[in-house]
Amino acid sequence: MADTSVNYKCPNCSGPLAYTPGSGSKIKCEYCEAEFTVEELEKLYAEQEAAAAQANKVKDAKIEKKQFEMEAAGGAWDAEEIAILKAMTCSSCGAEIVCDNNTMATECVYCGNPTMVPGRYEQQLRPDMVIPFQKNKQDAKLAFAEYHRGKWLLPSNFASKARVEAIQGMYVPYWLFNESVEAEAEYSATKTRSYTDGDYDVTETDHYKVHRAGTMNFYNVPVDGSVKMDDTWMESIEPFDYSQLVPFNTSYMAGFLADKYDVDAEAALPNAEVRIKESADGVLRYTVDGYDSCSTEHLSVIRTDGKEQYAMAPVWILTTKYEDKPYTFVMNGQTGKLVGELPVDENKAKMYWGLASLITLPITYFICKWIVLIIMEAMAD
Repeated sequence: MADTSVNYKCPNCSGPLAYTPGSGSKIKCEYCEAEFTVEELEKLYAEQEAAAAQANKVKDAKIEKKQFEMEAAGGAWDAEEIAILKAMTCSSCGAEIVCDNNTMATECVYCGNPTMVPGRYEQQLRPDMVIPFQKNKQDAKLAFAEYHRGKWLLPSNFASKARVEAIQGMYVPYWLFNESVEAEAEYSATKTRSYTDGDYDVTETDHYKVHRAGTMNFYNVPVDGSVKMDDTWMESIEPFDYSQLVPFNTSYMAGFLADKYDVDAEAALPNAEVRIKESADGVLRYTVDGYDSCSTEHLSVIRTDGKEQYAMAPVWILTTKYEDKPYTFVMNGQTGKLVGELPVDENKAKMYWGLASLITLPITYFICKWIVLIIMEAMAD
């Protein structure tokens, strides 16, 4: 027989509930001493389970609706667009990117391998929207030069070997989710006051259960649609200005590369839900004021309506190798925000550490000597 245990929490203070033998049908909270009958708790938790089941039902129906809409819409490329597109596959890491017939991909943007094999373009969904590039290649090169300027521990010949000319502009696939949600939360809050009572310092803490609920709309919640593009990089160069989204047209791809999405909308949805849930919690928590502390006890976010868009975001990317190790630099092609990783010259690091020791050692010596003198004078007195 399966052994199933259920942990009940007090509806008033969220403390644990336990049945006390000999108390009849009453269940008492150890903390606030509230009492409930078995029937009352069963009804309460049945309502919560029904709400969770309804939320799952709405979610499943929403996913099915999205899949149907995507299949019905097709997002199809027309014959003229297909004719001007070609696929380039990296023989080293397997990355596949798309470009027009006039664009030459000299090396892979992900691993820096110089061999790209041209092939037939295999259709996927056509993007709905695109954010056009605002920063050109010269902007990207200058940003890269500024990024490594003043880095003392950078190898002296790294910049010259970085092959900045190889930096490439690429459109990265994104799923943008527009969602309406119903959010409900329970918060544990406290108010604390301190005072003196005779010879005693007294601190009193009052505990409160705070309930908040509301309907919210979220627009353009982004989720990276490429497995090969590290999510950390993309999140680091956010945000994009989505007010500049325009309907997709292949003319925006002229001279640029484009990554093919390998994360579909359904697979990207959980990541969007995490962002939406965290934001909803922040909005509700912001309304809980007048307390000294506040912590989330329960949060429910039910999506009631929504729609996703397949969009392309502009990125300048450079992957360069130094001593056989790849280093990647990614710049937002709209705002110019750049992130990347840099190598460290171990010899320089040792030299600077030694120099720092030579400077701090005499200072430390004189400070210690001064402290000893003070102690000796105090003992003499």
